[in-house]
Amino acid sequence: MNAMPSPLLPVPSGPPAVPVGALAPLSRPGWVEAGRHLLAGLELAVSEVNRAGGIGGRPLALVVRDTAGDPERAAKAVEELAGLGVAAVTGEYHSVVARAAAAKADELGLPFLCSSAVLDGLTEGPTDRVARLAPAQSHGWRLYADFLRDAGHTRIAVATEPGEYWASGARILRDRLAAHGGSVTTLDARALSPAAVCEALAAHGIGALLLLVGVPEPAASLVRAVRRDRRLAGLLLGAPAGQPEFAGWWDLLGDEGAGIPFLRYLPERLGPRGVRVEAALRERLGTAPSFVAFEGHDTITVLAEALRSHGTDRARLAASWARVTVDGTRGTITFTRVAGIGVRQWAWAPVQVVDRDPARPDRFRVLRSS
Repeated sequence: MNAMPSPLLPVPSGPPAVPVGALAPLSRPGWVEAGRHLLAGLELAVSEVNRAGGIGGRPLALVVRDTAGDPERAAKAVEELAGLGVAAVTGEYHSVVARAAAAKADELGLPFLCSSAVLDGLTEGPTDRVARLAPAQSHGWRLYADFLRDAGHTRIAVATEPGEYWASGARILRDRLAAHGGSVTTLDARALSPAAVCEALAAHGIGALLLLVGVPEPAASLVRAVRRDRRLAGLLLGAPAGQPEFAGWWDLLGDEGAGIPFLRYLPERLGPRGVRVEAALRERLGTAPSFVAFEGHDTITVLAEALRSHGTDRARLAASWARVTVDGTRGTITFTRVAGIGVRQWAWAPVQVVDRDPARPDRFRVLRSS
């Protein structure tokens, strides 16, 4: 007689899942809104992959870890995920956090497909284990500098906080503008009050102030101070890091948060796939999806294709980045070697300079595109 299975033991109901690690800033001091959009994109794509039959009949399963914007926490998460047997790690938004994750993944021989982080030096040297979807910071921020120059802004100030990402961005802007006779003045947002920043802008005849700072603070206080200072009525506020992309920016600042150009990694028009995914993301998020949500979706689309074609062996999967070609939400994705970039890079995702329309802040105006 066949014995009945014990009710205390799980009864296998199908093939084992293919586990994939996912990193995102889901608590402070990380940028939680960006993390939520990133995770929504990852999760939506996983559900689509599984509805289409998964990976050779096996479902894809996300194993999510909150980095909280902390590099050390991210590195520990990667180590934990490697021990849990994930086929690869995906995600992350913050550049310095992604760099720590990439270093640990490379050390452990674990493939890492980075969704959103842009810092050029994502790894210390060349590696085949790490690939990235987001354009490198030097690519996007040079386009932003060209936008400023063509708009007649050559005397720029940056209000900045300590950190390699902000320092790298300021350096890219300074080098690009200096090549065309422009200048960049650095204002320490930690040492100067918003009122003192306004005094410096007025005293030096600065034409544009770029916010290389975190949200909500000190970004919100700086915006309010500049908008309410009559001496600075003609000054352009900019935020190349993309702070105004999210609905939380509008909730925080209202009309004062409009008309602030930032970088956005979307095409001017989405194709049919992108339109379908946008609608599904909007339903999942309850708001318009950011470009970060699309990055998350594209990440899983790429990874699923690599897993189907090359299997779950980590070494084979890492070697597959150079051979993957996938139609994503924002264009055809392939990975190449780019000078000065140590990881396999999609060169390039579409890049726009956009702002929130002052007449309708829920709508974006495209000011320049690559």
